[in-house]
Amino acid sequence: MNRRLLPLLAVFTLVTSGCAYLQQFLKTAFQQPSFRFKNLGLDGISLAGLTLDTIWELNNPNSVGLSLASIEYALSVEEKQVISGAPPQGLQIAPRAASDLHFPANLRFQDLAAVIDTFLDKDFASYRASGAIGVNTPIGVIRLPLATEGQFEVPKVPLVQFGNPRVTNVTFAGATIEFPLSVTNRNTYALPISGVSGNVSLAGANIGTLSTGDLGSMEGKGLKNVTLPLNVNFLSAASAGMAIARGGNAQVGFNAQVQSGGVGLPIKVDQLVNLLK
Repeated sequence: MNRRLLPLLAVFTLVTSGCAYLQQFLKTAFQQPSFRFKNLGLDGISLAGLTLDTIWELNNPNSVGLSLASIEYALSVEEKQVISGAPPQGLQIAPRAASDLHFPANLRFQDLAAVIDTFLDKDFASYRASGAIGVNTPIGVIRLPLATEGQFEVPKVPLVQFGNPRVTNVTFAGATIEFPLSVTNRNTYALPISGVSGNVSLAGANIGTLSTGDLGSMEGKGLKNVTLPLNVNFLSAASAGMAIARGGNAQVGFNAQVQSGGVGLPIKVDQLVNLLK
């Protein structure tokens, strides 16, 4: 062998064995990061849809930082595939720290059911998430699988009820009726209600329309009361005029819509009330 090559060969052998030793050392010293499902977040809830966010915790027990190399994620709701966002690749995970990874999906209920009312009739809806993330580490890319499934509470249309109306300003031609109306959020979370409006009937006669206006964001299990005046013309609603003159019990109907998140959903109230004078 050429004597000039011997030093180079010695250096090459030293470097090679050193790299092998370093690799073995890293494999021994490096601890596998843990990845687990943390919780489900619901945001932007209305009767039109919501944002469903699966939140995962990536824990790095090592003294060196890590970063995301790849992401595979699939989400289905009620066995229908939906599009979801994902954390950016290259996201840095600090040494000896845990980071939350969010996979938010904007759900529109009309995409999950032919008729929104059908979907909102459910108490709960099921979801399933699956996939994996790749993490850059000193010993190469590690693949960490993800999988979870569960249920989330489906928004419910608020409960609308009449109190006992009060009759005022009675004349031969008509009267004013003040309708107490209560709107109850039946959900455990806040729900925006931009209005409840519709046609009112009294004793079988159509007497006009009532509208609450914007009720804002109603807190979970919250109640809002409004009193809405309505002028009744006896000439166009004779049976209502008779009920008002008689007083006591009368049947009130309310064919209305609840507005929330840009959609209007029908409600029907048929209630026996006591006309107060």
